[in-house]
Amino acid sequence: MTSVHVIGTTQALPEPGTSLVRFADEDESSRRRRELFTDFMLNYKFAIAEVVTKIEILRDDFNNDHEYNPIEHINSRLKKPESLLEKLDRKFADVDTRMELEHIRKHILDIAGVRVTCSFIADIYKIRDTIVGQADVTLLAERDYIASPKENGYQSLHLIVEIPVFRAREAIRVPVEIQIRTIAMDFWASLEHKIYYKYAGDVPETLQAELAQAADAANRLDRKMEQLHDQVRTYSR
Repeated sequence: MTSVHVIGTTQALPEPGTSLVRFADEDESSRRRRELFTDFMLNYKFAIAEVVTKIEILRDDFNNDHEYNPIEHINSRLKKPESLLEKLDRKFADVDTRMELEHIRKHILDIAGVRVTCSFIADIYKIRDTIVGQADVTLLAERDYIASPKENGYQSLHLIVEIPVFRAREAIRVPVEIQIRTIAMDFWASLEHKIYYKYAGDVPETLQAELAQAADAANRLDRKMEQLHDQVRTYSR
């Protein structure tokens, strides 16, 4: 059983060169700002729709032509303005520069995000190769946290891809972050995320150690289940 969940938004960003902090305190009476925001964010919303459609097609194709469908779930998210502001604060000290839309467009590449959950580790790389191999997809960056997990135990494959979005007035290329992980990795990441925010980032060392142990256990489970899956496929041939 597969599921698709797409999240959209219609919040606004400021005009180029306008302070995002100041904009957050302004009411929505400014029609121009609403238009600029909607137009800016629609690029990313449409890009999410394009990527989700690509993955849905792959899922249906696997169901139709193959004995096994590696895609379990597809989720997406559009970064909220407050999250965008926090990231800008961390990355850039130049207040005037960091608030320009074009600067945001060039330097913040995870405004649009899609997550694909699959059953086995091998599926992750199969899905990766199939997406990146499409003619209109450009791979901008890749981080393999499965081959090299984060210190806290986090595992996932992260891709930044650029795809064309065809607006009524023009075609533009928009970056989208794609995260591909197993069900076990996704379960661990969801729990870690909740704990991180419960403790406001200051997670006790004992709990961090237990989370790392849980990540190791999830990894062992992934590899054992994949081994069993391979044995069943070999036996059924």
